[in-house]
Amino acid sequence: MDRESAKKKAEALVNMMTIEERASQLRYDSPAIERLSIPAYNWWNEALHGVARAGQATVFPQAIAMAATFDEDTVKNAGEIVSTEARAKYNALSEEGDRDIYKGLTMWSPNINIFRDPRWGRGHETLGEDPYLTSRLGAAYVKGLQGEGATLRTAACAKHFAVHSGPEALRHEFDAVVSKKDMHETYLPAFETLVKEAKVEAVMGAYNRTNGEPCCAHSVLMEDILRGEWGFEGHYVSDCWAVRDFHEHHMVTATVEESAALALKKGCDVNCGNTYIHMMKAYEDGLVSEEDITKACVRLYTTRFMLGLFDSSEYDSIPYEKIECNEHREFATEVARKAMVLLKNDEFLPINKGELHTIGVIGPDADSRVALIGNYHGTSSRYKTILEGIQDEAGTGVRVLYSQGSHLYKDRVEPLAMKGDRLAEAKVVAEHSEVVILVLGLDETLEGEEGDTGNSYASGDKTDLSFPESQMELARTVIATGKPVVLAVMTGSAMDLSFARDASNVKAIIQVWYPGAEGGRAFADILFGRRSPSGKLPITLYESLSELPDFTDYSMKGRTYRYMENKAQYPFGFGLTYGKVSIKSAEFDIAALKAAAGKDTAGFEDSSADMTVTIKNESARPIEEVIQVYIKDNGSALAVKNHSLCAFKRVALSAGEEKQVTLPVSGRAFMEYDEEGRRVLDSSDFTLFAGVSQPDELSVKLSGVKPAVVDVKL
Repeated sequence: MDRESAKKKAEALVNMMTIEERASQLRYDSPAIERLSIPAYNWWNEALHGVARAGQATVFPQAIAMAATFDEDTVKNAGEIVSTEARAKYNALSEEGDRDIYKGLTMWSPNINIFRDPRWGRGHETLGEDPYLTSRLGAAYVKGLQGEGATLRTAACAKHFAVHSGPEALRHEFDAVVSKKDMHETYLPAFETLVKEAKVEAVMGAYNRTNGEPCCAHSVLMEDILRGEWGFEGHYVSDCWAVRDFHEHHMVTATVEESAALALKKGCDVNCGNTYIHMMKAYEDGLVSEEDITKACVRLYTTRFMLGLFDSSEYDSIPYEKIECNEHREFATEVARKAMVLLKNDEFLPINKGELHTIGVIGPDADSRVALIGNYHGTSSRYKTILEGIQDEAGTGVRVLYSQGSHLYKDRVEPLAMKGDRLAEAKVVAEHSEVVILVLGLDETLEGEEGDTGNSYASGDKTDLSFPESQMELARTVIATGKPVVLAVMTGSAMDLSFARDASNVKAIIQVWYPGAEGGRAFADILFGRRSPSGKLPITLYESLSELPDFTDYSMKGRTYRYMENKAQYPFGFGLTYGKVSIKSAEFDIAALKAAAGKDTAGFEDSSADMTVTIKNESARPIEEVIQVYIKDNGSALAVKNHSLCAFKRVALSAGEEKQVTLPVSGRAFMEYDEEGRRVLDSSDFTLFAGVSQPDELSVKLSGVKPAVVDVKL
């Protein structure tokens, strides 16, 4: 149902409600209105990388891992599967009268905040540090979740609006102060793309304030930009209990009624929390009008009509058996294969198991189900850990020895006598193995959301880039044996890998992420060469935190690959394969761009021109690669310090194959943001780089692939 028709139906139904009934519908747990045959509806559902917190579901790799695929089609297909399972659950459970939390069709995903600082515990929920990558993959996921039929398959939600990325411990009281340039250049582009292009149905406000105003009642963000400049027509939801923070922590209001009124009048339509329970008292006190309540209620019912909740739809017949079916599990495993990033390979991988007798698998995440799933996850009916994946692939011909080696972190309660025993066992396992797979990392108990983790000392954030000391002691013990080591890193954020990069017997490093329920199978496919790795880093791995501003400083100076001043440990966009490619040539349709440059600003922003890249697989095995195009503005003082990703495309190449690949480059990529946050065409001198990594010296050295360079003069 189109929005205009849905809105008319919503207005007609809302007009039949009393003011008390309308106010009751602005809660996330909206009660039934039996006299109008309106069932209860719970707005709170999660779909970050699968239907979450609602029982059995396909568990995809965590969002940061999906970002590492650099593949819009893959991410969109994942969204389609997730929304299909959400519909299957809704169809079956609503028939049983179960309309509780996590059972609805309004999915509070994706998280498109920018992962600006590696300390942020929720960074693995995001799509990385780059606004363009986040925009493209976020839009793809929304299109997958919502579908393209006459009815929304589910309603997606872009969160957390805006300028939100830690610290977790301060989020209920923190004011993220940011310049207009940084706001529009980094923090808002993904939200704009999801609103204007992907037509995301909902936007969720953040807990914190931004430049003095709480994000769930923000005149600039919500009124001027979201509904004003961008023309957003969907509904706005508060983060959970964020409106309560107005009077308890931000101190911008004095009473709960004032908080409810402020949020509603600024355009927050539905409250996750209990503050809107007091909406009728706010109405009786003259703080809100009947028109304010009605406007929000109509928006919410417009979404419910667009979901087909009061009519039949093409999704009503999706059966429960679709949940975690073989097809969905297999695709989730394929996503994990595409997401894993090979950071180092001293001509050691893939392993030929026919030449081995014994493999040692060591580490606290090696046989951990928790390390597979990240946070905001569903429940799989089957899991495959790294250890199990290696055991299955090794078969009966290769002995697999195992030692946990250490607990995940030193604060885990343990008998003191066990510490040495595990280290001794790990050493013995390594010494009796021909190759060691060392599996280190974190999980959702160490990096995650404030209040949801066992990491009470930092509220889910990291205090540094080091692995817990218990794991570092284990790593030193294993490396000291001199046996060849493959390091598998199960984290959702940047860690200090210098100990493994610099150790001569650490032959390879694979960033595994939190790879989903069948992550162990995907890892084994990479390890033993059934598949070539092809993931790319959606974040920068820094040498140290000393080069970054304070965690609470929201200025982008020195942060992420676009603004950093030092060399990365491993750079954004980097990832090796088992093959070798060359970029033979690149051509850019300058004529199309010059023609667009003659238009008005809006016309140039909406234009695009094609980059045609010729890539060749120089190896004797099939691989997948990601062509990446970066732009450098040579003539504007407003330009970012380094360069910016402006196009990317995953490409499959058979042995020896050469392909021409066309990538559209938006006119917006040639524009800069001035100090007022306005997009301007401020230069006529640009350079485009087409390669398989960034064009900086370190990236080219590590990848071994020189980019093709095209100078563009407008």
